[in-house]
Amino acid sequence: MQSGLERATGEKMVLNFGPQHPATHGTLRIVLELDGESILKATPHAGYLHTGFEKLGEHLDYNQYIVVTDRMNYLSPLSNNFGYVLAVEQLLGIEVPKRCQYIRILMAELSRVADHLLWLGTAALDLGAFSVFLYSFREREKLYSIFEKTTGARLTTSYTRVGGVLRDLYQGCEEDVRQFISNFPKALKETHTLLTRNRIWMDRTKGVGPISGEDAINYGLTGPCLRATGVAHDLRKAEPYSSYDEVTFDVPVGTNGDAYDRYLVRMEEMIQSCDIIAQVLDNMPDGPVNSENNKIMLPHKEDAYGHIEGLIHHFKVIMDGHGVEVPKGDHYCATESPNGELGFYIVSDGSGTGYRIRIRPPSFLNFQALPHMLEGGMVSDTVAVLGSLNVIAGELDR
Repeated sequence: MQSGLERATGEKMVLNFGPQHPATHGTLRIVLELDGESILKATPHAGYLHTGFEKLGEHLDYNQYIVVTDRMNYLSPLSNNFGYVLAVEQLLGIEVPKRCQYIRILMAELSRVADHLLWLGTAALDLGAFSVFLYSFREREKLYSIFEKTTGARLTTSYTRVGGVLRDLYQGCEEDVRQFISNFPKALKETHTLLTRNRIWMDRTKGVGPISGEDAINYGLTGPCLRATGVAHDLRKAEPYSSYDEVTFDVPVGTNGDAYDRYLVRMEEMIQSCDIIAQVLDNMPDGPVNSENNKIMLPHKEDAYGHIEGLIHHFKVIMDGHGVEVPKGDHYCATESPNGELGFYIVSDGSGTGYRIRIRPPSFLNFQALPHMLEGGMVSDTVAVLGSLNVIAGELDR
């Protein structure tokens, strides 16, 4: 940190970007050392939320912890729920019914589109494109209506359960989703018209914040930030989970790894997600949405009210403090969330509560590459690069 004299003489200036700057979209801070308007050094700082997500996993049973995952990346809670329960189910050695797997894919891909839409609107707004913000949130609101009718909540959905989901899809869900995916490509084309060849947008993003594929891998980047460098890595294809091997889609990649390529990759990912959603709806199987093992899933209400066995199972899962008892062992499970690899590492001591839970959030790894992208650029590039990374502050403090 420079002294007041050094700052006064103009040799070097220290500028705090955040933690309350509107363009940070959360409580994160970057300390910039400037020579005029050129960035000599950028130091990202996390630690302003103090959420304690990982420690909470040692005190809540496996189903209670689902509500905590909602609040990590609060823009795509359905993806967080999905990744976490998948890790627990793999520790249990169970596989949920096929219909449940398809419903989870459906909700995860809708959540990916919703997450990318919010990124698109806010990143464009930060650079002055107000109309794009309105167009993006118009489409996102349609998705949130579907989420609310499916889960009962708009933001903190808590929809998945260990062994299944809260409930089956509501009547008319397929029609609502098909209507959305049929109209969405046209709506996205409006944004392409506004931004993709817009001279101001290209000047602010093209060649700004570049990173090579090799450096991106060394920094641990995943998701659109990695694929923008030309590395076609997507866990849904590389390590398919929950019936993702039964759908076909392309993995969009960029070439330069700059803010403009990260924009183009996410724009195409939304179209690919719509293709996945259409395949899921076309092939949606019938059958139950939850495991029939009542030591894991709650029994049907009529069984809990009408039979002593059902009442005992309900009591053991909910009221006795046992919860879902997971065999001793440890396991790491990773899924492709909207921002990249979301991993849950769980250590079980055989009880109904995790002995240790550690999380690999994509935003935390993506955020650490910020100095590499910013140093040597202009101070005005900070907003563009940070927006292109889509860092969610809720994932930084675990």
